[in-house]
Amino acid sequence: MNYKEKDFEDFVEECLMEQGYIKGNTFDYNRELALDTKTLFSFIKATQPKEWQRHESNYPGNAERAFLDRLTKDINSKDKGLIHVLRQGFIDRGVKFRLVYFKPETSLNEDLIDKYSKNIFHVTRQLHYSVHNENSIDVVLFINGIPVVTIELKNAMTGQNVDNAIQQYKADRNPNEPVFGFNRRALVNFAVDPYLVFMTTELKGDKTFFLPFNQGSEGAGNIGGKGNPINQEGFDTEYLFKNILAPDSLLEILHKFIHKEVDKVTRKVKIIFPRYHQIDVVRKLLSDVYENGAGKNYLIQHSAGSGKSNSIAWLAHRLSGLHNAENKAVFSSVIVITDRKILDSQLQETIYQFDHVAGVVEKIDENSKQLLSAINSGKKIIITTLQKFPLIYGEVKKVEGQNFAIIVDEAHSSQTGQAATKLKVALADIGDALEEYARIEESFEENKLDPQDEIVKELVSQGVHPNLSFFAFTATPKAKTLQMFGERGKDGKYRAFHIYSMRQAIEEKFILDVLENYMTYNMYFNIVKNIPDDPELNSAQGLKAIRRYQSLHPHNLAQKTAIMIEQFREVTRHKLSGRAKAMVVTASRLHAVRYCEEFKNYIKSKGYNDLDVLVAFSGEVDDNGVPKTEEKMNQYKGNYVKESELKEVFKTDDFHFLIVAEKYQTGFDEPLLHTMFVDKKLSDVKAVQTLSRLNRTCEGKEDTFVLDFVNSAEDIQKAFQPFYESTVLEKETNPNMLYDIKHLLDQKHVYTQEEVESFAKVFFSKRTVKDDLGKVSGLLKPAMDRYLDLEELAQKEFKSSLSSFVRLYAFITQVVRMYDKELHEFYTYVKFLLKVLPSKREEDIDLEGKISMDYYKLQKSYQGQIELVKESEGTVYGAEHAGGAKPQKKDTLSEIIKKINERFGTQFAGVDKVMEQIIDDFKNDKTIVNFAKNNGMEIFGHIYNDLFSKILVNGFKNSNEFYTEMLKDKEKLEFFKATMLPIIYNALRGVNS
Repeated sequence: MNYKEKDFEDFVEECLMEQGYIKGNTFDYNRELALDTKTLFSFIKATQPKEWQRHESNYPGNAERAFLDRLTKDINSKDKGLIHVLRQGFIDRGVKFRLVYFKPETSLNEDLIDKYSKNIFHVTRQLHYSVHNENSIDVVLFINGIPVVTIELKNAMTGQNVDNAIQQYKADRNPNEPVFGFNRRALVNFAVDPYLVFMTTELKGDKTFFLPFNQGSEGAGNIGGKGNPINQEGFDTEYLFKNILAPDSLLEILHKFIHKEVDKVTRKVKIIFPRYHQIDVVRKLLSDVYENGAGKNYLIQHSAGSGKSNSIAWLAHRLSGLHNAENKAVFSSVIVITDRKILDSQLQETIYQFDHVAGVVEKIDENSKQLLSAINSGKKIIITTLQKFPLIYGEVKKVEGQNFAIIVDEAHSSQTGQAATKLKVALADIGDALEEYARIEESFEENKLDPQDEIVKELVSQGVHPNLSFFAFTATPKAKTLQMFGERGKDGKYRAFHIYSMRQAIEEKFILDVLENYMTYNMYFNIVKNIPDDPELNSAQGLKAIRRYQSLHPHNLAQKTAIMIEQFREVTRHKLSGRAKAMVVTASRLHAVRYCEEFKNYIKSKGYNDLDVLVAFSGEVDDNGVPKTEEKMNQYKGNYVKESELKEVFKTDDFHFLIVAEKYQTGFDEPLLHTMFVDKKLSDVKAVQTLSRLNRTCEGKEDTFVLDFVNSAEDIQKAFQPFYESTVLEKETNPNMLYDIKHLLDQKHVYTQEEVESFAKVFFSKRTVKDDLGKVSGLLKPAMDRYLDLEELAQKEFKSSLSSFVRLYAFITQVVRMYDKELHEFYTYVKFLLKVLPSKREEDIDLEGKISMDYYKLQKSYQGQIELVKESEGTVYGAEHAGGAKPQKKDTLSEIIKKINERFGTQFAGVDKVMEQIIDDFKNDKTIVNFAKNNGMEIFGHIYNDLFSKILVNGFKNSNEFYTEMLKDKEKLEFFKATMLPIIYNALRGVNS
């Protein structure tokens, strides 16, 4: 058995030659030009003889030298480079040359197909590439004499592996050699052994960054971890030579995938070569659409950080040019729905590189007429947000004979409701669906547009359509998403079409494991009642009000702020060469405001001049009568920070904390984000999406850290587990639930069948009588009156069931065609009834001055890694109807306080008591009170330390037991003193503490 590295090379060469390569000769290679000029001119003269003849007349006796000079100048140009020249060619004195011919979209142009077949592929072993020495590369692949791929091979049986190949590139391959010129010659460099493949697009010595280019342990698109499937018939990595680098495949990658990306801030240029799972998903989707045509839905479950933006751009471009076997375009337009602003410019720039044609991508940011215009004018790629689509309902003309591909970015849950229905109405070719319905019912005439036909029109806009294909990308598919976009297997379960799992992404180090360093705190406190009477309150609301009081209590904010800032100074600030940043996730906009102010006060009081904070929340917050906005709370270099500027300002070295409330918890991509402080309940998808903000990699980032004040390690493990490998829907939503809920609604006798039918008759009428609005309003009024006559609990039960029916119907009719006209009439009626029923707003319970917190303690409860189980499938379940509202329980204030204290109380030591006595001692000195009222906290802090020590000593004399533990632990004393400063300061200024 031959097992030397040379024997591995023999296999690779033989494999590539079987795919269509010709054996190359290192002596044909011009080291200075980094070209095989003999092959290059052979290709040019064979495919472009007229152009070459004109070129020779332009440069008599010097044609080849002039050609190489012009070619080299264009490739070396900063604005062009090899990728551009390969795709667009170059022009010399009015003569245009093509360096390569790519496969045409159709088979109609025989001349282009003939020229495509004349591309020349060489595989050259041990290429002596250097202009300085005799170093050689194991394998180099040429297209028409241009080196585009280099490969270093290692045979594990010789004691070396892919790591040695990577090291060889880093240490022994000079990036300044012409063959390695960035975007000038070799566009990708592979390190390969029999088991693994890694690749890079730019050699930078020791700083060269290699990415894995493996299929995954169970094969591409399947569940599993890193690596490749075991190949019983050969090398595990032979897919690289038999598939990826085969001539047709390599040309496709050069033509349709690889592209240049420029960072908008640093202006740094990167060459993006697709990862294996990205090539695989695009090709498998195209193959399925080519075979089955339009009308299918596809769910792509790709982990956060897996490059979904590029995958979407590549797929959009390929679908827009896809033709079937009859050479007809499969789709008229590709519509990309996304909430990410960055995807718009990225799509524009990426696709321009492929086609070099402006205006291929049309952005819809105004109204439905703009969308209609884009469709009618044949725009190939249209990008918009879902929020723009509901307006088109009833406006867009019937689009006959056209198919549409709809790419849904992140598969937002909102796209599974009524807005998606309206999208389908706007784009669907309803003729075939009407015929299908007529055949089943045998009672409707296709061309008769009476009110019943209007109902049919809406009915057939739901469910699967033969002219609409949905491609939904998400890392965290919910039950509804799986049922709408997933594939149903023989076992009845719904699964994704293609998977690149969180597990594989972590193991391949495309993303970091955000659960590797997780710390949780338990919080204990005690609430007391300050008033003699004991009012009766709604139990749930009372509990919520007390928790809100506690969470916004200055002592709670102060304690947590101190922990977060000191944790940042101790750990986070030393990461990423001092550039690491942290996010603080808060429970509400008011919490974000209070935390921001607390952070700034603490930083000032401690004299930390190297820390600063930004806050992110929407709208205006009323903080004790003072309006607060994000822009006014954020300042940078003396100016307010606009919302559009916040992300870029946070990137600077001037800011370290970003405090958020329902902003930047999804879709925020900041690789410098290392630490997250969580003071908000997170569950299910929200937990995964929020914590995944940390997982982005960058140079020098080796780990992440989470400190969680609210959620337990078990809570987080439960949230992440379903999305670790693949997610399946165990049980689909049962359409018959609609009838069960309707039965519950009927039992309340709020409406009559006659009212429902009369409403539908008017609503679906095509008449434009002004009185129609009054008629439908009048038909809703009797039900409104009967609703008001119900007991309060019955009202809540009815309204809860009504809301459940409307939501469930909107979803179910997306995936199942119901063919029930009466049910659809009922849905239309109750949808509007729900809107007009009066809402009894639960008044907020005001506990101001009625309660206080006399004990508080934070205690670390967990530190370490939260481990996820390597199971084949994680299951999500659809929500079942709860059957109405639950009775609202009443409790006295003292009973509610008792429940809170039982849940959050503990054995408090003296050191944990909130020191009301100390505050009272400060208040007793009127000079100190006036000083606090007339000066800022920073100035007050100068006298605070001495006063605190004196008061503490007096307290020790009067109550030795209470103060002993405090005075014997200097570190604990200093910590407590710092946390008490803002509480005492606010108390003296008349602010409740």
